Amino acid sequence: MRLLSIVGARPQFVKAAMIAGAVKRYNRNAGSGRERIHHKLVHTGQHYEHKMSGIFFDELSLPKPHYHLGVGSGPQGQQTGAMLEKIEKVLLAENPDVVMIYGDTNSTIAGALAAAKLHIKVAHLESGLRSFNRRMPEEINRVASDHLSDLLFCPTETAVGNLRREGITTNVFKTGDVMLDAVVAYREKALKRKKVLKKLNVESQWYVLATVHRAENTDSPERLSGLLQALAELNFNVVLPMHPRVRDRLKDSRELRPIAKLMERSRRLRITEPVSYLDMLALEAHARLVLTDSGGVQKEAFFVAVPCLTLREETEWLETQADGWNQVIGTDPQTIRMAVEVEWQRNRVGRNEQPDLKSFGDGRAADNTVAALARTLA
Repeated sequence: MRLLSIVGARPQFVKAAMIAGAVKRYNRNAGSGRERIHHKLVHTGQHYEHKMSGIFFDELSLPKPHYHLGVGSGPQGQQTGAMLEKIEKVLLAENPDVVMIYGDTNSTIAGALAAAKLHIKVAHLESGLRSFNRRMPEEINRVASDHLSDLLFCPTETAVGNLRREGITTNVFKTGDVMLDAVVAYREKALKRKKVLKKLNVESQWYVLATVHRAENTDSPERLSGLLQALAELNFNVVLPMHPRVRDRLKDSRELRPIAKLMERSRRLRITEPVSYLDMLALEAHARLVLTDSGGVQKEAFFVAVPCLTLREETEWLETQADGWNQVIGTDPQTIRMAVEVEWQRNRVGRNEQPDLKSFGDGRAADNTVAALARTLA
């Protein structure tokens, strides 16, 4: 079987690494008469800086991509169109049996469209997620990709139910979450990485980790300004790995110059470039509290038992809200400050409380996915 994975953004590299490992295990255990899986990787170049891309391949033992399309950044339509054109050429050359797409980025929808139009089967890893907010580009990508897919691998029962309500019931598999696989595999290694804490001059459980990157937050100068001001004025040390999108907004927008200066003056705000997967996992595991608009970071905080405040109006990951581990608080600066104060004093981390992870599977989602893929397409 010829399997082609299409990736382009940080979370997809982690997921693809788990699938690549599962394919190796499947092939190693394949007996006589069972078809082996030949796996190739296409990197669209949606994330192209080394800190956003290359270092993930190095850390996670992810094979170097067979194709690097070098699309880069740009407006939604332009970026997706460029990917679609280049992916189509790869598919015509490779003629895979199945194309695997990951998550909800422009690389996801471009891969789904290119494969579907060439009548190549599409397998969507992380199917069925819904925020029910059609203003999010990611939501459009998710819904369209699911309806173009032939095999749909869902991380949770909620995701399966979302597909069922949309009339998608054939070849739907609840496999568990491959991001949990990654945390299970790398958590102990990440916990030993104290160098990143030392570099940022913070101590374990005595800082807030924050990330901001969603278009809904970064494309609005008013909203982004409020978010960054709230982070800069918190009474606690804040670590902010700055996404290139935020960096560019601060550099290019006159409206944001006062906020950029405020951030420079802040003694508690630790701004750093995007960090590697293992360093990010270390920062999450050692934090007292996480603030984020990232779906992946919400989950990872839940997996390492660190409370999360989500800087959006909704979340796709309803399971992370169990027992208050993840609270959706929006983007109002005053609300953010109050919520941080309350959660800091609560200090679940210091009490060693643990969330229930069963809704995300058993840490073998990648193996479950590859087995279902092989069984269905045999």
